[in-house]
Amino acid sequence: MSNRQPKVPFVNLSLQHQPIQSQIAEAMGKIIQEGDFILGQALTEFETAFAAASGVKYGVGVACGTDAIALGLQACGINPGDEIIIPANTFIATAIAVLQAKAIPILVDCDPETALIDLTAAETAVTSKTKAIIPVHLYGQMVSPGQLLDFANRHDLIVFEDAAQAHLAEREGYRAGSIGKAAAFSFYPSKNLGSFGDGGMLITNDAELAEKMRTLRNYGAPSKYLHTEIGTNSRLDNLQAAVLNVKLPYLEKWNRDRAAAAQHYNSLLEPLKRKGIVPIANHSSSGHIYHLYVIQITEKSSLNRNTLQEKLAQHGIQTGIHYPVPCHLQPAYQNLGNPGDFPHAETLCQQILSLPMYPGLSNTQIEQVVRAIVLSLNC
Repeated sequence: MSNRQPKVPFVNLSLQHQPIQSQIAEAMGKIIQEGDFILGQALTEFETAFAAASGVKYGVGVACGTDAIALGLQACGINPGDEIIIPANTFIATAIAVLQAKAIPILVDCDPETALIDLTAAETAVTSKTKAIIPVHLYGQMVSPGQLLDFANRHDLIVFEDAAQAHLAEREGYRAGSIGKAAAFSFYPSKNLGSFGDGGMLITNDAELAEKMRTLRNYGAPSKYLHTEIGTNSRLDNLQAAVLNVKLPYLEKWNRDRAAAAQHYNSLLEPLKRKGIVPIANHSSSGHIYHLYVIQITEKSSLNRNTLQEKLAQHGIQTGIHYPVPCHLQPAYQNLGNPGDFPHAETLCQQILSLPMYPGLSNTQIEQVVRAIVLSLNC
């Protein structure tokens, strides 16, 4: 594609930032003026507000979502050699975090319709060493809380949610992060609630766990120069917390905007299902927050995924793939499995395509995207 601006970008963060730019500048200016950069008031306020919005009591801000999982597992009492069940088609950070906690990631396949972890497949992965399951609430849709809790209770497992893509998502009366012992969120800039850099948070209802997490993120020190744990330096800084404090009150509206865009996509794409264009299934109704809007280009399609993506680029439509390579097929992580072990994840990675999705995406732009898909299929 040329250097011209795309007709429909994959994401456009400026649309949500422009109306609140002065609020953000004021909040950041206050931090700069006061010199309150690390573990300060803005962070405490955001930790409290985000935890409450998610339906839990405590939040602990850290440097990134990966640290939220790795340190969170440590805070939950996960020991070296413990096995943790995770889906094969998550972002590699889920596996990295388990390894950083010195635990062993055990991959299982996904549901081919929702791309979420297949809890039936997970049944065969449980051993005497299994201590936890990390359900990944992928694309903005939660794993079924009822099914997840039944599974965990049967096997006496900790539920540690990877909610990096699921800020305020809902299902079966639960909000993302309120199902299990703890949950991890990412505030990477493109997330539904994104900072102006990296950032993450662990949330929990367990006061002791939250306090241990605060210690671990700050060099293992509950107080200055007293190190009771082997921790690290992983703190969500106050400037990022100030940005997130400004943005949090708008999150529910932004999520509704995404859901409305998804509904428009769904209605326009319905006739294309017979041509092999099938959106990832939504089993959460209005609780799906559509961090990403993902379609499958199945065997019925006249084009494969890569060809369709190239043709859309020629029409000025930016797209993404989340994710093109499952964890066990990544060069650095081949010890996690072999080709063919997780067939649904391996098929999805060849078929999925993420279409433009963000607050402010117009119906006209969505219609341009679908029109370009139609033209590409018919060419």
